[in-house]
Amino acid sequence: MVDVGSSETGPTDLIGGPFAVIESDPAVFTTLIRKLGIHGLEVTEIYDIEPWATDYLNPRGLIFCYPCEVDDDGTETTSESQYNRTLCDPDSEHVWYAHQLSSDACASQAVLNVVLNLSDVEMENDLKFFLSDTTGMDPVMKGLAVTNCQWIREAHNSLARPADIRGAQHSVAKSTLEYAKKQRAAARKEASGPPAKRRKTVLVSPRKEKEAQTDNMQESYHFIGYVPRDGRVWELDSLRPGGPLEVGDFSSNELTAGAPPHKGWMDIVRPAIKRRMHHLMASGSENISFNLLAIVDDRYEKASDELEMLKRERIQLERRLNEAFPDGWSEKVQADLYASRSSIFETSAQSQKPGPTFARNFASRKLTQDMSVLDMPQRNLVPAWETCLRAAMSAKVAVEEELANAARAHTEHINRTFDYEPFIHTFISQMHNEGLLDPMLSVAGKGTATEEPKATRPQKLRAG
Repeated sequence: MVDVGSSETGPTDLIGGPFAVIESDPAVFTTLIRKLGIHGLEVTEIYDIEPWATDYLNPRGLIFCYPCEVDDDGTETTSESQYNRTLCDPDSEHVWYAHQLSSDACASQAVLNVVLNLSDVEMENDLKFFLSDTTGMDPVMKGLAVTNCQWIREAHNSLARPADIRGAQHSVAKSTLEYAKKQRAAARKEASGPPAKRRKTVLVSPRKEKEAQTDNMQESYHFIGYVPRDGRVWELDSLRPGGPLEVGDFSSNELTAGAPPHKGWMDIVRPAIKRRMHHLMASGSENISFNLLAIVDDRYEKASDELEMLKRERIQLERRLNEAFPDGWSEKVQADLYASRSSIFETSAQSQKPGPTFARNFASRKLTQDMSVLDMPQRNLVPAWETCLRAAMSAKVAVEEELANAARAHTEHINRTFDYEPFIHTFISQMHNEGLLDPMLSVAGKGTATEEPKATRPQKLRAG
C-alpha cells in the first residue's frame, strides 16, 4: 500500500519531506533505477539523436533534461509544451502518469513515468504494490502517492549531495516562514480595516516591471520522458496539467519478424526531440545546456549471459570431442587456445564454471544450442571449439569493462554523497585550537595577490 504514515511513528504527512536536486548523470539514474527496485535496465547518455547513435542501443525509453525558467510558485514558464498544456488526450487513460507536486522530484517522476509504462520489466515487491495501488488513480493522486512514498523519497535523496539535501530542507523552512508572514500580514490588514486615505499611485515603467519579473524567475532544469506504449509514443512531462501528450503512432510501421514490440518508435520520437532542441536554441539564451538519457537493457547482464552461454557451449563441444577422439584431441586445436582454455572463461566476478544467468529465455536458447552441437558433423567440432574460445575472449572483455564501469560509478557515488562538512569543521577547529590556523591564513592572504585564478571544471546538470 502507499505509505501515508502511521500513528506509531508520528502524525500522517500527506505532503512528505523535500526532494533534493540530483545530477543528470547516467550512473546516478542507473543507481536510482536499481534503488527503486527495477532490474534488467540501466541508463546511458546519448550524444546524438540520429539513427547511427541510437539504433544499436535499442532504447526502451528516453529522458530529456532541458533548461526552463520557474517563477516563485514553481510554475514552468518557458517550456515548448506550453502549447495546449491543458489539453487532455482521452487515449492516454491507459498510460501511467503522475503529476509532479513536489519541487526537485522530476528525476524520480521521469523515471517512474517511463519505466512503469514498459513491458517485461522485473520489479521488486514494493514497486509492484505501488503500481497496483496507483493504477486506478488520476495523475494528481499518483503524484501525491509518489511524493508521500517514503522509500521513493529516500531512494531519490540517497543520490543527492548532502549540501543539496540541506538546501532542500532550508527551502521548505524558508517558504513556510514566508507563507506564515504573509498570513499574519493579511490578518493584520483585515483587522485594521480599510485605509482612511488612498495612497498615491506610483507608476512603474514597463522596463522596470519587466526587470522585476525577470528577477523573480530562476533558471532550473527539468526532466521529461518519452516512452512507447501500445503502438504509440508518449511525451510524459510531469509538469504538464493536461497529462501525457501523444507524439505519434508507430503501430503501422513494418517490423521484421522477431523484432521487439517497441522497435521503430525512435523514428517517431526523433523529430519531436529535434524540435524541442531547436526551440531551446532559438530562445536566445546565452547558455543552452541539455542532455538526453536512454533507458536500455542492462549491458552487464547481456554480456554475462553471452559468456555463460559460451561456457555451456564449450562443455558440450568438449563432450563431443572426447567421444569423437578417445585418444585425445589437444593436438588438433591451437596450442595457445588449449593452454588458456580455463582462464579465458574466468573474470574478476565469475569462475570458469557455469554461473547464474539473467535472461528469461536463456534456457530455451541453451536448448537450441545443445541440439545444434549434437547435430554438428565431426569435422566441424574442432573449428567450432576454437571459435567458441575466441568469442569468449571478447565476451570476457565486455564483462570486465562493465564491472570496471560499475566500480567507477560506485566510487563517484561515494564521493558525491559523503558528507565532508563534519570533518572540515573538526579539522579547522583543531587547527585553531593548536594555533595553526592564523599563520596559514596570513600566509594565504599574502599570496592571493600573485595567484592567478584557476579554471573551474564544468558542472554536471542538476535538475528538479
